[in-house]
Amino acid sequence: MHSFYIPVMGLGYTAETPLKVAKFGINSVVSINHDGLLEDLRAIYSKKEQKEYHKITDTHPDKRAERIRLFLNLSQEIVDKQFLNLKEQALDEQNDLKKYIDLLPLHHPICQKYREYQQATPTRKTELELELKNMLVSGKIDVNIMTKADRSNYTKSKEVLPPLFSDAMAALRGYATSTINSSLVLSAGMNPRLFTYIEDFTDFYPDTNGEIKKKIILKVSDYRSASIQGVFLARKGIWVSEFRIESGLNCGGHAFPTEGLLMGPILQEFKDKIHELENQLFDECNKCLELKQRPKLKTKKIALGAQGGIGTAEEDTFLRENYALNTSGWGSPFLLVPEAVTIDAETVQRLCNAKKEDYYLSYASPFGIPFNNLRTSASNELKRKRVDDGKPGSPCYYKHLAFDTEYAEEGWCTASRRYQNKKSKEINASNLSEEEKEKQLNKIYEKECLCSGLLGATLDVNEIDKKGKYDAIAICPGPNLAYFNKVASLQEMVNHIYGKQNLLNSLNRKHMFINELEMYIEYYNKAIQEKKDDAKNIKYLNNFKKNLELGIQYYHEKLPFIFSENTLTPQDYLTMLN
Repeated sequence: MHSFYIPVMGLGYTAETPLKVAKFGINSVVSINHDGLLEDLRAIYSKKEQKEYHKITDTHPDKRAERIRLFLNLSQEIVDKQFLNLKEQALDEQNDLKKYIDLLPLHHPICQKYREYQQATPTRKTELELELKNMLVSGKIDVNIMTKADRSNYTKSKEVLPPLFSDAMAALRGYATSTINSSLVLSAGMNPRLFTYIEDFTDFYPDTNGEIKKKIILKVSDYRSASIQGVFLARKGIWVSEFRIESGLNCGGHAFPTEGLLMGPILQEFKDKIHELENQLFDECNKCLELKQRPKLKTKKIALGAQGGIGTAEEDTFLRENYALNTSGWGSPFLLVPEAVTIDAETVQRLCNAKKEDYYLSYASPFGIPFNNLRTSASNELKRKRVDDGKPGSPCYYKHLAFDTEYAEEGWCTASRRYQNKKSKEINASNLSEEEKEKQLNKIYEKECLCSGLLGATLDVNEIDKKGKYDAIAICPGPNLAYFNKVASLQEMVNHIYGKQNLLNSLNRKHMFINELEMYIEYYNKAIQEKKDDAKNIKYLNNFKKNLELGIQYYHEKLPFIFSENTLTPQDYLTMLN
């Protein structure tokens, strides 16, 4: 129905988004990394829908998978009910059916059919109304698994459970055994164990008609990564239905910087090579399916999507037309649309009041991966206060990011209070200079609890008992949100995406490619300062710079218009690299 989708945001910000927008034909992505939150939400929605609810307790042998499965089943049931009610509404009234049509771009066939309906005779109107309603489709409840969030789990006696009960494996099992027909978005790179486990579930294979009930979408940052992961899956008979390319830096949440490869050249490579990759994966996949005696694929088309930093209808249209994209992701701007995401009023106000410099690339994530953050978030404020009070670190309620095994085999989270206390004592007792001690301590204290912080808004809005669940709300918007600072309705944001109105603030906003380029130059210059004495990284930095230079050259030759309203020339950016 729509040319855009709403990507996953945090652990809770889009957990309820399908229940808000799927009936209007809008696809969105839910994080299934936090099974406890999903269980809380299932309890709430079971009560709202007057459905029997039985809690999946911690004593359940497969609690994580079962919580995810039941939450997704209920979500799909609710969306189906909402959509059926919408289709039964009258076309001549202001209701959800009319809103469905109003949200579509003006050139959409349904809008054309509606205009025909408005001018038709009463007899013809009845026919057209039936035709129009038959054209409607509900949005998909897609789900995300961050492949690196695959912590092993333990019994109460601290015995490690089998790999099938690790976080990502259990999440996959919960989705795979659910009733929904949608896509699994895999992000953060390849996890061979997880990818291999996909083979065990029939819904990921084509049926006799060539249809796949549960499709695979790979979120990638460059073509090489897409090719490697795609081939790995194809050789197991698993087809990748879409590659979703995300900017390495101009995105929300965890950032995966490329080695200086910019969004424009990356998209160009996909455009130039996608048919070659389609043929390769199609042959590999069908060869495996034949060996498994399963029905073969009937189409080799792989969709392409892009997300990260898109801010105007012109940019959105340009990406789809110039790079043959099928869809685009609009994430962070929807944080200002409470009608579409779950966010509390205080955090919305913090976003509205935020200045451009408040959006920054941090190392707050216990993953050790760069993380786009908001300086003025409640969790950042609490983190700084704890350090000032001599009590750094957070209570570790959930342990989903407890990966560091320096002090315990089962792992501690580097944002946890016990880890930071122990580590800070070691640093203070060391023979390091005072300057180096402060530097090391600051790195430790920057870590932030994400397991609880990124679900806090959902707990607040739904009035879920917060005791032992979170202390302060964390949020991870992309830097592009600096150009939006007003709360918007769903209609207004969709209008902005389709060019019907403008929601940008008064800040001078450069083209998304230029914004990303400047972020990469800043990232490169910081990397030089941090790694200039490391011989191993000299090669990396030289290659990084070379790729940036090639990217600037590509923009200058292929897309000169992106510099047209910019005070800096291509040569200026090359000078900044030197």
